[in-house]
Amino acid sequence: MTGDTGAEAAFVLVPEAHTGDWVWERVAAVLRRAGARVLCARFSGGGPAGLVDLETHIAEVIRQVDAAGERVVVVGHGYGLLPALGAADRRRGRVARVVHLDAAGLPEDGDSALDVLPALPRPASGATEVPPPTREGWHRLGSTKGLTPAVLDQLTARALPQPAATLTQPLRLSESAARIPRTGILCPADGSTIDRLRWMASLGDPRLSLLTGPGNTFLEVPTGHWPMLSEPDLLATALRQAAAGEGESLALPPDHVPDHLRPFVLEVPERPRERRERVDLYLPDDGEPCPAVVFVHGGPLPAGIRPTPRDWPVFTGYAALAARLGAVGVTLDHRLHAPDDLARAAEDVSAAVGLVRAHPRVDGDRVALWFFSGSGPLAAPWLSAPPPWLRCLAANYPLLEPLPGHGTDGDRFRPAAAVRGAGDLPVVLTRVGLEDPMLDATVERFLDAAGECGAEVEVIAAPHCRHGFETVDDTDEARAVVREAMGRVLGNLQA
Repeated sequence: MTGDTGAEAAFVLVPEAHTGDWVWERVAAVLRRAGARVLCARFSGGGPAGLVDLETHIAEVIRQVDAAGERVVVVGHGYGLLPALGAADRRRGRVARVVHLDAAGLPEDGDSALDVLPALPRPASGATEVPPPTREGWHRLGSTKGLTPAVLDQLTARALPQPAATLTQPLRLSESAARIPRTGILCPADGSTIDRLRWMASLGDPRLSLLTGPGNTFLEVPTGHWPMLSEPDLLATALRQAAAGEGESLALPPDHVPDHLRPFVLEVPERPRERRERVDLYLPDDGEPCPAVVFVHGGPLPAGIRPTPRDWPVFTGYAALAARLGAVGVTLDHRLHAPDDLARAAEDVSAAVGLVRAHPRVDGDRVALWFFSGSGPLAAPWLSAPPPWLRCLAANYPLLEPLPGHGTDGDRFRPAAAVRGAGDLPVVLTRVGLEDPMLDATVERFLDAAGECGAEVEVIAAPHCRHGFETVDDTDEARAVVREAMGRVLGNLQA
């Protein structure tokens, strides 16, 4: 999609939390050399911290928009998207487009920054300010890939406390805000890609439905959360493309079948299932107690999607296959709806396992857990202290550590740290060759950690398969990998 040239637009650049207008200096210089007018929001002033809130920052962005001219592109980085949207909504006649720069959330009317950006630290009770990150703590806001030590030192030295009310005050938007054209500039090292967003849109995520409309576009800059510091020239180019309306659309054709609803790669006869709470059990024909395989879907996934994951072909297919081969196949729905839901989802998985082990058709001393994609971090508690009844832990194309900027500290959900406690627990890991490099890097770090401690990891290589190959790759290789993985898991249950 193309439109007016980027040089005809003025840019108002709105910074991330804890930073200021200085963070844009290199990008602004490149844009000005290309003929653009550039102004930067300044959040360092505004009075005592207790009196500075989101409305204060919106007023500052409005001031810059008013000074910029009649055709303005407002760029919000991370937290800066909230004041950018608030200002654009109130200056609808001037703002031609809002750019979401590596902003993980999609704010709506009534949302605060803390509602949509889980990476932001919560203010202490009664505090008027949130201190800036330490030099070692910037990764909590997002990936620091591409930042040299000198730039990271500068970011730390110039960082500012964030007024607490800027994070807690709700954003107020009118209905017309939805009609402002948007462009998302994504930073893949931070876990955001166009393909991933398009998949999320195919799930029916209501928060993405706005961005699938005509005129809304997406671009990528190959770096981490701070492209203005790591790749200023590439970011300036992307901003000019955004101003011109260029980029890819998330819109899907009317007859599109989402990847997760395509048929399972193996033809497995349907089997009856027993539904209990959030859990479905597919029972083998043999009436004796049998081992069980619990399949744990990935995420985060929107809470309202239908069908829910336990009814997706990939999981019904695996569960039916396990039942045909003599084990109880188990699917479940857990509540990993946002990056900070890992603890709640872990409780759901634990409750499901308890229900399964107590079932009269299940041999509670022979259970396997099989994690998929974004559920990989949920494997960590089981790896760190495996119970004796857990006979195998499997993972397909997993994310094996929380994504950068998702606000998860400590090692509770980091399998690379947890594997030190795995002992002789068999781990079966299916690794696809056509994987997102960011996800595959987490697998590599896990395997390195497993090798250092001597953990028993059986890797099934699928060099020509993609993420979600069970429904996206109708190939002999994909079918062979499913059979091999199932055979190894069931073999460990019989041992």
